[in-house]
Amino acid sequence: MRKIKLTKEERAIEDNLERFVRIDNREYEQIVQAIAARKKDAVLNIRVNSHDLASIKNKAERLGVRYQTFISELIHRIAQAS
Repeated sequence: MRKIKLTKEERAIEDNLERFVRIDNREYEQIVQAIAARKKDAVLNIRVNSHDLASIKNKAERLGVRYQTFISELIHRIAQAS
């Protein structure tokens, strides 16, 4: 499996995770598989209204996430909705 690049903050969390949460190997593998299933492997380029993009960026900032991650999550939720 390809190694996932983590930010400095994510590495710090991962390095200290075992101090807070104990999981067995089976559960760990389930988590790894869930992360791999959400892997972003396609590129999408679209044109949007600049006011809409500014609004999305503001909402993402309030949530503490990058706006592209926020947009990706919105697309994922819409795609999974029945």
